[in-house]
Amino acid sequence: MSKGKGFGGLGAFIKSVDRAASKGVKKEIALWGEAAAFQFLDEVQNEIIRTKTVDTRRLLNSFGRGDSDNVWQISKGGLSLEVGTNVDYASFVNDGHFTVDPNSGKDRRWVPGRWSNNRFIYDPSSKEGMLLKIKWVDGTGYWDNAQAIFQKMFNKSLDKKLQSWIDRSFEGKA
Repeated sequence: MSKGKGFGGLGAFIKSVDRAASKGVKKEIALWGEAAAFQFLDEVQNEIIRTKTVDTRRLLNSFGRGDSDNVWQISKGGLSLEVGTNVDYASFVNDGHFTVDPNSGKDRRWVPGRWSNNRFIYDPSSKEGMLLKIKWVDGTGYWDNAQAIFQKMFNKSLDKKLQSWIDRSFEGKA
């Protein structure tokens, strides 16, 4: 690109964004972003169910606004939004994990609890339990899958939304 030349239409685009921002589109962007966050949480829940990750439903429920394990942070002026979970084992379920910490130098670990209907129930006060030998458990990739699916949906939605805001600002109706 030679010096002094700009992108065609860039100046008009910047002016339209400035007009749109001064006419309340920032509030619309924030609302749209919040709706997108809900959509992402729904997609994470769908993937937890699809991959059969769900067990006690604690992880599934933590990906809903208002759950005590949910992360939901919004910053209005800077337009940032953070969603996620505080469930401590969420990343292990997504990424995979060893049943015993390989850095401990031990190849087995005692887990207190009891068996009920082919399901182990963890109970730290139990004298019964099971002995876990070191083994790799594959992750389900629920978060990664949801992110990839949502990214495609988000990009299409963002393109449409940006175009509508730009069109409205050019029409003087923003």
